[in-house]
Amino acid sequence: MTTALLIIDMQSVFAPMTTSALPNILRLTAHFQSLSLPLIFTQHGHTKAELTPPYPNQLVRKWGPGGSIAIGSSDWELQPKISEAVEKAKAPVVGKNTYDAFLNTKLEEMLREKEVERVVVCGVMTDCCCDTTARSAFNRGFETWLVDDACGSANKKQHEAGLRGFEFAFGEVLGTAEVLKRIK
Repeated sequence: MTTALLIIDMQSVFAPMTTSALPNILRLTAHFQSLSLPLIFTQHGHTKAELTPPYPNQLVRKWGPGGSIAIGSSDWELQPKISEAVEKAKAPVVGKNTYDAFLNTKLEEMLREKEVERVVVCGVMTDCCCDTTARSAFNRGFETWLVDDACGSANKKQHEAGLRGFEFAFGEVLGTAEVLKRIK
């Protein structure tokens, strides 16, 4: 079964939420790359038009333009170690402007072209973009795993709630060590 690793929104703005997850994400990316398995990164951001009233994007309406990530801003940039991983793997980065990395992107098409049947999801925020993307993958017929120690969120309560909700109805929640053991 072809498995892809989806690394969600490892951007500068989220760095404080990912200090413990980052080493595990880097271990996963190195492992998948060593096996020549697909790696796909996402990068969340909003255009100037989306950040201008009347705010056509629902996330901008919810968080306001000041609480939204502007494309091209320093907050939007990938974290340095993630940028290095992208370049080393020559991996694609999918731009997105919703919690769901499949919505209005070519992510599903990219996975289908590579005949992917399973996705492993890690990154940030566990209970927003990671969970939403993982659920969306499940709904599109992909077996889906969420990596608990390779995800981060605003706080432990939100992180754990995202994991519990996903595991209940959508897929397995695994640690990095278990993923490394299963994917060979």
